[in-house]
Amino acid sequence: MPVKNRFAELLPEITEWRHDLHQNPEILFETHRTAQIVADKLKAFGCDEIATGLGRTGVVGVIRGKSTASGKVIGLRADMDALPIHETTGVDYASKIPGAMHACGHDGHTAMLLGAAKYLAETRNFDGTVVVIFQPAEEGGAGGKEMCDDGMMDRFGIQEVYGMHNWPGIPTGQFAIRPGGFFASTDQFEITVRGQGCHAAQPDKGVDPIVTTSAVISALQSIASRNVDPVEQVVVSVCSIESSSKAYNVIPNSVTLRGTIRSMSKETRALAETRLKAIATATCEAFGAKAEIRWIDGYPTMVNSEAQTEFAAEVATEVAGACDHAGIFMGGEDFAYMLEERPGAYILVGNGPSSSLHAADYNFNDEAIPAGCSWWAGLAERRMPAA
Repeated sequence: MPVKNRFAELLPEITEWRHDLHQNPEILFETHRTAQIVADKLKAFGCDEIATGLGRTGVVGVIRGKSTASGKVIGLRADMDALPIHETTGVDYASKIPGAMHACGHDGHTAMLLGAAKYLAETRNFDGTVVVIFQPAEEGGAGGKEMCDDGMMDRFGIQEVYGMHNWPGIPTGQFAIRPGGFFASTDQFEITVRGQGCHAAQPDKGVDPIVTTSAVISALQSIASRNVDPVEQVVVSVCSIESSSKAYNVIPNSVTLRGTIRSMSKETRALAETRLKAIATATCEAFGAKAEIRWIDGYPTMVNSEAQTEFAAEVATEVAGACDHAGIFMGGEDFAYMLEERPGAYILVGNGPSSSLHAADYNFNDEAIPAGCSWWAGLAERRMPAA
């Protein structure tokens, strides 16, 4: 394909961009340097319009085709933010920022979409408009939601929106996708169990929140095993337990536990919240303690639209020769907010046999760049073919 050939030519340049971003990671909404680089490059490419400050530090570029008679407008989104992890890759372009690194490949995502934008601005071989979206704060900050809340979809007339993530374990440059629910909702909870502290040698004089908490943790697993339809997906994980006392001979006054619930549907998500609150409250009461519960809404389930998924897979097959059917992933992805506003699809591109995402020794595979860029460009040229 001509697109793939062009990106093979651009590979050294795009790789250089990626390595620079990797050396200078920025977390959540603090993507000021990254956003400036993106905006400067989009200007240099000759984009027709560039907007900054959406979702605080997000950047949007508009590229019009040789014709816009079709009236079609598609959005292509990449995330820019890094993670609060100390890098251990040992590569010569490793992070220069202590305690921050691109451990999820967002540097690669940004570089690939910039490469696609450069190509599309050069060729404009499509009839319609491409909106390239560079988003901050995917890693827990809901930057995608903030960009939507700032009116991005209506402001730029976006009709469909597409996203991509690199994926360790998939052969480099290959693709995988699925229609419907793809990534899980990511709600969090905090339960403080309040009892009555006492001497550890006289447990009968108090109300033991440690024993109560143990019962709560066990009972919460019944949400998955006894409350949710067995064919539905739900994960209930308690990830932190903290006592108000660290002594060896004191039964504390309280224990706080924190965790997350992941699910793949609105119905299961609502049921899990209801059951968690009921189980924690009733179990604590049974032991003579009290439960204070804080529920924190996280990202919604990310749902790929049927028609757009089929189209995305067709383009991926043209680029790579095939597109695999992906499994459900119980991690979260705030591209879900964009898919709640517009039909679209999210695809995985192979990163080869790399370390896992969010690992201190993970690194994006630059060999995936031509395939990723080609998919972005192919979406525009196939969805909005030039007359």
